Amino acid sequence: MTRLFTSESVTEGHPDKIADAVSDAVLDAMLAQDKNSRVACETFVTTGLVLVSGEITTECYIDIPHLVREVIRDIGYTRAKYGFDCDTCAVMTAIDEQSGDIALGVDKALEQKLGDTDAYASIGAGDQGMMFGYACDDTPELMPLPIYLAHQLTRKMAAVRKSDPHSPMLPDGKSQVTVEYDDNDRPLRVDTVVISTQHRAEVSLEELRPFIIEQVIKSTIPAELLDQRTRYLVNPTGRFVIGGPQGDTGLTGRKIIVDTYGGMSRHGGGAFSGKDPTKVDRSASYMARYMAKNIVAAGLAARCEVQLSYAIGVAEPLSLNVDCFGTAKVFEQKLVQALRQVFDARPAAIIEQFELRRPIYRRITNYGHFGRPELDLPWERVDKTEALLAALK
Repeated sequence: MTRLFTSESVTEGHPDKIADAVSDAVLDAMLAQDKNSRVACETFVTTGLVLVSGEITTECYIDIPHLVREVIRDIGYTRAKYGFDCDTCAVMTAIDEQSGDIALGVDKALEQKLGDTDAYASIGAGDQGMMFGYACDDTPELMPLPIYLAHQLTRKMAAVRKSDPHSPMLPDGKSQVTVEYDDNDRPLRVDTVVISTQHRAEVSLEELRPFIIEQVIKSTIPAELLDQRTRYLVNPTGRFVIGGPQGDTGLTGRKIIVDTYGGMSRHGGGAFSGKDPTKVDRSASYMARYMAKNIVAAGLAARCEVQLSYAIGVAEPLSLNVDCFGTAKVFEQKLVQALRQVFDARPAAIIEQFELRRPIYRRITNYGHFGRPELDLPWERVDKTEALLAALK
């Protein structure tokens, strides 16, 4: 028996991704001047308005309105006729300092208060919660094939749009890919591709559809995954001229499944964008992915999901769980023990190992935070496989 699984991605001009991009740009700008900035930046966008809010403690000054306009310009909303204009939209800010109550636990972890002198006991988790990391052998990047292809499509949409000033496409858009898997959970073929793209008013669906199929879909998805039964749905409503913040409001953190594994793995609910690395929603999710990816890369499982959980103000994770969905080559409890031996999942250790106090976040706002070999992200490396294998002996 075969099964179908679907994942989606969104373009950089999608309202929620505009909000994510602004929040990550604010974070980067602050880390560039003050690496110890505490940032929890939330952005709201709607017709003609960007509202930047949140809790931020920093020693630097950022011209936020100017920064916002440059982000929107880079995305491509440069004319009012597109429904949003970087030069004329209103930009408002509503920012407070981080709560002193939260800072008490982040600045000095419970372990340090109890006498632990280890340097990595110095920072407590910035919040409670659970985080998941996932890897599988669908692709060389060890990502699920549906979300991998969905991201490749939205990346191609942006590249085609930006390379041709007369392109029929405008910044807002989505992709969706349905992959058929066999009964051994191996991807067989692409069953359906959905592309919804904002377009110029003068472009008809009859013109747009073959353009998208040839210039975006077939130039991106490997031919061996497409067949005569593959369905292509381009702008199924028939028209998508009103888009971006004019067509829908955007909020930071609403695309958490797009940012991770396309629904193939569980999710703890915490968003990434606009958060400095003391927030374990972000940093511990990167660590969980690092753990899972090294397990799969080491040949210890075909699929692996790692869960970490934290209490606010406590450095050491409360729990570590591994689920390999029946593909593990060793007992999963042994994998848990090996992970504890090889990886340090305390926030200070994660921040140092991945160098997370750098301004690296704006470039990963779009197309997922995982499976990005072109960026050489430290949590995407598979440099712990030998240590894992040694720990299991």
